[in-house]
Formats: sequence, structure tokens, C-alpha cells
Amino acid sequence: MEELEALRKMVEAHDYSAALALIDEMDEMAKDDKIVKINSYLKVLLIHLIKKQAEKRTTKSWERSIRNAKEGIQDSNKRRSSKGFYLKPEELAEAIDETFSKALTDAADEAFEGAYPAKILSEMIDEEAIKKEALDLILNYEA
Repeated sequence: MEELEALRKMVEAHDYSAALALIDEMDEMAKDDKIVKINSYLKVLLIHLIKKQAEKRTTKSWERSIRNAKEGIQDSNKRRSSKGFYLKPEELAEAIDETFSKALTDAADEAFEGAYPAKILSEMIDEEAIKKEALDLILNYEA
């Protein structure tokens, strides 16, 4: 990884301010990667919660996808070294808000075998209740 090589050279040259700036940049890149991964799992979680509420039913496959998404979010959100989290609860709620419309579009392709566009599907569900359920499932998840 070229960043590590550059970091080594900065430390060897005693350019600690540049080294610290590079460490900050690398930390930010790692966080961005984690957030992208979390958002991907959030989308899957929301798709299945939307379908469950709209169709008023569930399947073993949907429940498994929901469980896998919760596990993926938990695993991706944990900071291994500091024992903290990349996204705090309020940031997770914000990510859910930002991901919801994309999930709704994909859920429309799947719910009722794609019979309804996202606009119509949105009228069949309680968006805020689904968002709250998603956040509760994530925050209260225990492996």
C-alpha cells in the first residue's frame, strides 16, 4: 500500500505533521469504506422491511436476509481497536433516511411481484414506522 510506504518515509524524515495528516486521511478513507458497506446492508434491511409491511407477510428468505443485514451492519460498524462504532445511533438514523428512497425503489420491483411502482408502494406503507423498526433492530441486535 503506497500510503504506508509514504508514511514510513515521513516518519524516517521526522516529518511528523505530514505523517499525522496522512494518518488522518487514511482513517477517513477507512471510515468511508465502512459507511458504504453499512449503507449496502441498510438497503437490504429496508427492502425486506418494506416488503413485509406492504404485503403483510414474510418468508424465511426475507427473515434470513434481515438477520444477515443486521449482522453485517453490526460487524461493519464496530471499531475493532477502540471498541467503539463508526456510526453513532443518530448517524445510523440519518443513513436510514438517506437510503430509504433507494430501498423503496428496489422493494417496488420485488413486492407484489413488481405490480406497483415505488410511488404507489409508498402509499401502502408507514415509512416512519419502517425507519424506526430498522433502527431498533440494529441498535438492539444481539448475535
